[in-house]
Amino acid sequence: MAARKQYPLRIDPEVWVAVERWAADEMRSANGQVEWILRDALRRAGRLPKKEKRDEEA
Repeated sequence: MAARKQYPLRIDPEVWVAVERWAADEMRSANGQVEWILRDALRRAGRLPKKEKRDEEA
């Protein structure tokens, strides 16, 4: 499993409650939901780093 960067997040309590509700609807943790939201925003903006291609011949 890849290492994770820990980062303290200051967030409006109402926004956090909305994230928690959204996460529960999608069976994710709130932390997982925040990461999913960030990845989706990065992908849409064309800023998500490309994944390295693995050897398909191996």
